[in-house]
Amino acid sequence: MPSRPQAKVIFFNNKWYLKPIYKIFITLILLVAGKTVSAQNIYSVVYANQADIKVFVVNYKNQVGKNDGKWVFTKYENQAQFMIYLVEYENQADLKIFFVEY
Repeated sequence: MPSRPQAKVIFFNNKWYLKPIYKIFITLILLVAGKTVSAQNIYSVVYANQADIKVFVVNYKNQVGKNDGKWVFTKYENQAQFMIYLVEYENQADLKIFFVEY
C-alpha cells in the first residue's frame, strides 16, 4: 500500500518553515473558506422610521421567496450593516422572513 505524502517541515534557526507549495495551498483553502462564510450583520430597531427594511416573520418556510440570506443579529447598532423593524402585519412589510434553527 503506497504511503501518503507528508508535508515537509524545514527547521532553520529553531523556527519551522513549510515549503512554498504548501503555503500556497493553505492560503487558498483559507481564502475559499472565508468566501463561503458570509452573512449580513443586522440590528433590530425599536421604531419603524429608524429601519432600512420593514420585516414580517412568517410561520412556514414556503411563505417566503427564493432569497436565501443569512443574517447575524448584532448587539449594538453601530456594528450592523442594516437596520430592520419587525412589523405586526404582513402588508406593512418590505420583506418576509422565516427563522431557521441551524
